[in-house]
Amino acid sequence: MQINKLLILTFLFAIFLVNQASAQVKDTVLKSVDTLKSVKKPVVEPKVMTRQDSMKAKYVNPGKVAGRKAVFRSMIFPGLGQIYNLHLLNDGYGERAGKSQTGQRIYTIGKIGAIYGGLTVLTIAYIDNRQLYKRFLAEAQYREANPGKENDLTQYSDAGVISGKSTYKRNSQIVIFSYGLVYIANIVDAYVAARLHFFNIDDKLGFKVSPSVINSSNMYGFTANPAVKLSFTF
Repeated sequence: MQINKLLILTFLFAIFLVNQASAQVKDTVLKSVDTLKSVKKPVVEPKVMTRQDSMKAKYVNPGKVAGRKAVFRSMIFPGLGQIYNLHLLNDGYGERAGKSQTGQRIYTIGKIGAIYGGLTVLTIAYIDNRQLYKRFLAEAQYREANPGKENDLTQYSDAGVISGKSTYKRNSQIVIFSYGLVYIANIVDAYVAARLHFFNIDDKLGFKVSPSVINSSNMYGFTANPAVKLSFTF
């Protein structure tokens, strides 16, 4: 009996070992398959160029970009666009083209001074005209409330006081309109100067003289007259 029990236990132990061995082999196979899956390289699909990508490859006009920046600065505050153009003169573009930028710098600084000088003159003129307008207005109101009496402007008649009041009021309005003109001129000048900075404008000028024929007939037909044609290239 003991021998039979021993054989049965040995048989069961052998079955247990076989099961453990088969489980380890199965796990090893699965791990190798997983390893192969992780090593597999992903397939990279070719990138299709979109419209936005094609737009990025377009040529960028530096003059157009500089013009927009100059306009934006001039709109914020008069003269800032000219100051931006003054910094553009330091990029060496004109000097690389064989031109000195000293005269252009002086010209740009002069334009900045002209802008602020013009605004200063307009401001002084506006203040003076407003003060005189208020003075004539007060005199007109006093004479209207007190017929036959004069308060301040004794050298003026009633018609002169009314005319002076209207004149100084109109002058104040003209000054305000001039402010707008200076503001617009400041923007236009900044844009044009920024765009022209990137144009290759040299001092080479050529001309060509050649014979030609001009039709002098006013009606139908052709009447040839000799002429000289002058062509300029720059």
